Amino acid sequence: MRRTLSRYLIEEQREKGKINADLRLLIEVVARACKSIAVAIGKGAIGGEGGVLGEAGSDNVQGEAQKKLDVISNEIFLEANEWGGHLAGMASEEMELPHAIPNRYPQGEYLLLFDPLDGSSNIDINVSVGTIFSVLRCPEGADPTADTAFLQPGTKQVAAGYAVYGPTTLLVLTVGDGVACFTLDREQGSFVLTQEHLRIPEDTKEFAINMSNLRHWEPPVRRYVEELLAGKEGPRGKDFNMRWVASMVADVHRIMTRGGIFMYPLDAKIKDKGGKLRLMYEANPMSFIVEQAGGAASTGRQRILEVQPNGLHMRVPVILGSKNEVELVTSYHGT
Repeated sequence: MRRTLSRYLIEEQREKGKINADLRLLIEVVARACKSIAVAIGKGAIGGEGGVLGEAGSDNVQGEAQKKLDVISNEIFLEANEWGGHLAGMASEEMELPHAIPNRYPQGEYLLLFDPLDGSSNIDINVSVGTIFSVLRCPEGADPTADTAFLQPGTKQVAAGYAVYGPTTLLVLTVGDGVACFTLDREQGSFVLTQEHLRIPEDTKEFAINMSNLRHWEPPVRRYVEELLAGKEGPRGKDFNMRWVASMVADVHRIMTRGGIFMYPLDAKIKDKGGKLRLMYEANPMSFIVEQAGGAASTGRQRILEVQPNGLHMRVPVILGSKNEVELVTSYHGT
């Protein structure tokens, strides 16, 4: 008998004691929201009035132009999760402030952070996009409508995951007990366990980085990538392939599937912002998942999960994936 997401979570709760009933139900609600987003994405140009593709005509808190599906996905997540009684509050990459749970609903003990539609710049060309989420406990006595309740290092996460909306819809999840991958059975409407105990190989021959930023990189990253490009004749003694989707979910899932290293390092162009990717909505959940699969995640100077956030929308450099490669490029930052 195929194991559904619900059965997997019940076993994590009942047999392993890894999660409680509220966290189990919270993850199931998040999964239902991901299914709804998958449906909206699948309709594309024939969804709603005039389709769901294209610009929304608004900017998010980072000043980035929003796609229609950014706005739709954010609303789906908020509406799906605010009434269940499992959450004290939510925070989204698309919103400046935390989202308060309406008074008419009971409050729970958890905080949910999410990037509702990662890689949305790829929507109009039909390339895989995704959703990333992270779950924290709300500190006792904290105000869940205040930023400070959410400003916990990634080591405090109790669950994290991402959905990939591609040829198949996948949900990749950790509750601190390794990483499992579920595939959406579109006919049955349920996520089915298709891979358990995902492991990232410690060595790799693939790397993912935006090469157009080469001229802005710091010397350690430039040195590392130049060694990879030198191939068999270089100091690494082997050829490397480069892959770059410009959708973090798609790039990280490739690494989860077959190894590799993903880098969005600090560079001169984004140095004043601290980095490109958001710590709370992208770097922390992905780092938790990668470490649970035997990989590593660093800013180049520090383990990402140990970074103390100073704001909801704090940005950091990200280097993650196959352990030996992450450790090598991190060591270059110390020389």
